Amino acid sequence: MMNFPEIIQTDWTTAPNRYVNAAGISFAFRELGVPSGTPAILLNHWGANLDNFDPRIVNGLASSRPVFTLDYRGIGASEGQAPLTVDEMANDVIAIIRRLGFSQVDLIGFSLGGFVAQDVTLKAPDLIRRLILAATGPAGGKDIDKIGIVSWPLIIKGLLTLRDPKTYLFFTSSNQSRRAARAFLERLKERKDERDKPVSLSAFRRQLQAIREWGTHASQDLSTIHQPVLVINGDHDIMVPTSNSITLSQRLPNAELVIYEDAGHGSIFQYHSAFVRKMHEFLEQ
Repeated sequence: MMNFPEIIQTDWTTAPNRYVNAAGISFAFRELGVPSGTPAILLNHWGANLDNFDPRIVNGLASSRPVFTLDYRGIGASEGQAPLTVDEMANDVIAIIRRLGFSQVDLIGFSLGGFVAQDVTLKAPDLIRRLILAATGPAGGKDIDKIGIVSWPLIIKGLLTLRDPKTYLFFTSSNQSRRAARAFLERLKERKDERDKPVSLSAFRRQLQAIREWGTHASQDLSTIHQPVLVINGDHDIMVPTSNSITLSQRLPNAELVIYEDAGHGSIFQYHSAFVRKMHEFLEQ
């Protein structure tokens, strides 16, 4: 079990980079929040390091509980080689939670992080109190194995237009959504010091292989997940089609579904204030 400071920082821009040894690997993480309440573990998307967590969401959540954000194996400052399956990522997350000394946590997974969060909950249900699944889908879900086919042209478009590809991948083409995209991308630059290591092209590609494997994976029995689950997406997610969120809410016995209008894969970033309020409401029940 690791020792944590009695008073934890509540500002994402200055939360220190820390490391935990689990499953034979040194994993990078950041912690912040108040020293009471159920810890929340945040799991991020394909190609994301610690600097890709939205500061408004992390700070908002940290106002009421300890918050831990993780780099997967082989991502950012974490050691090792990026896994080729969600199964391996889930095993790593379970090892990290146990190494941190937590008997129970709330798990928040966005996109790829949502795949991992489901698998963690199925493998170690005793560790999870409540679950938030954003912009994600079940194993074998509709068109999840096609994320690369959808994403590569928009990644190239971003390069050609000198815009971050997340502008096209996470947001719709409406004026409102594009304004939200610009604001989100500026927030990601707010942290100036001790930024994470960039994600390598090799790790990026290996994570895409893991996503494809999840998309062709046999369906899992989600009826065994009895924890309360909040399922969230935008009404126009082109990466993990919104229908997957609807399917998740139907297959999970104790799920609540929220769909944001005129929003894509990054709906929780576009509607970050509403999402933070909803998180607090859901996690504090």
